[in-house]
Amino acid sequence: MARMMNDKKPARTNRNKKPAFTGVRETTQCRFCRRGVTYIDYKDIETLHRLLTNRAKIYSRKRSGNCAGCQRKFQRAIKRARYMALLPYVG
Repeated sequence: MARMMNDKKPARTNRNKKPAFTGVRETTQCRFCRRGVTYIDYKDIETLHRLLTNRAKIYSRKRSGNCAGCQRKFQRAIKRARYMALLPYVG
């Protein structure tokens, strides 16, 4: 179908465009920050075991929901528990 020179394209509306961010972002805290934990004990095996896979791998921050500082403390506690033979290196 040929268009004439005077014919204009219909105006496009972008329905998929998201509205601009205008509010305050909701802050969520990790499980350790909520409880006010400053030190993650390597001898607390039940807590540490919850954040490991069935093959004894450490869950990522995104999956576990930890903040960066608590994830580092948690990793240090896991490594100490493994060194003391409280947790296995592999599942």
